[in-house]
Amino acid sequence: MPNLDLPILVVDDAKFSSMVVGRTLRNAGYRDVRIANNAPAALEFIDQRPVSVLIADWLMPEMDGLELTDQVRQQDEQNNHYTYVILLTARESVEALSEAFDRGVDDFIYKSDMTKQLIPRIFAADRMADRQNTLLKANSLLVENNRELENSSIIDLETGLCNNRYARDKLSKCLRQAESRGGASAYVLCGIRNWQELKRKHAPSVMSELAVGIARRLSHLIRPMDSLCRVGDNQYAIIAHFPNSDHCSTTAFRRVFDGINHKALKTTAGYISVEAGMVLCRADAQNGTPAVQEMERAAVQGLVDAYETRRFTETAPEMEKA
Repeated sequence: MPNLDLPILVVDDAKFSSMVVGRTLRNAGYRDVRIANNAPAALEFIDQRPVSVLIADWLMPEMDGLELTDQVRQQDEQNNHYTYVILLTARESVEALSEAFDRGVDDFIYKSDMTKQLIPRIFAADRMADRQNTLLKANSLLVENNRELENSSIIDLETGLCNNRYARDKLSKCLRQAESRGGASAYVLCGIRNWQELKRKHAPSVMSELAVGIARRLSHLIRPMDSLCRVGDNQYAIIAHFPNSDHCSTTAFRRVFDGINHKALKTTAGYISVEAGMVLCRADAQNGTPAVQEMERAAVQGLVDAYETRRFTETAPEMEKA
């Protein structure tokens, strides 16, 4: 069954021709048919309300059918919509039709046989436009759903560790725990200093294996109650709470530092050694509770020093004054 509410726009500078097309469509039962006498007026109509089918004369003053098609395609792109474009033409050369198809025209109706061709072509245009717009809407919905999933995701898909979103939430809870129950919060940032050098030497698949290997190695080295997250391409964070502040020191994580630096990781490209820099950012509840951003900022600055000295360093956040 044809969709008689199909929005159609007819564009022709010759009023007689546009009236013939419009009358033929209305006689076939189509109710949503608009007429424009030139291309600029047609673009205004489409801007006000998109159409599914555009029927335009190829030869028009100011802007011909091909130029109009270019403009319509730009509007379609902006509006996530598809307009099926049919040109009315007396030109039958292969070169002319090939150029028109390359410019985005969907179909042609020869003026010499317009009354016989028009309605069957509209039936086909209806199906194609509906299919294209259904796909565009479905794709838009998928993109939006994926965006929402990414925004709510707490997992790093490559390594299976928790990601930076989770790390910030966990660090915030750890700081609140130290604030209410005492003790100290630890944010240990581990960065692979030679990561970029390794990326230049090895394929992405090998680097992915390496990232997974680092994640597994660190998971085995941390304490059972500590949280391990991947917070960057080559950075991992360990978040921990110490009931006794004296125990929150680099000594508690020395095993992690030695374990990642002193033993190569196995990949399909062979054993690869990484150079890890580590910094402990420590927050003692007795000295006040810093913001998560202050802990992260101090850790990043400390990691730069750790890279330069090649030592496991310790730092503390600078508290913002109230």
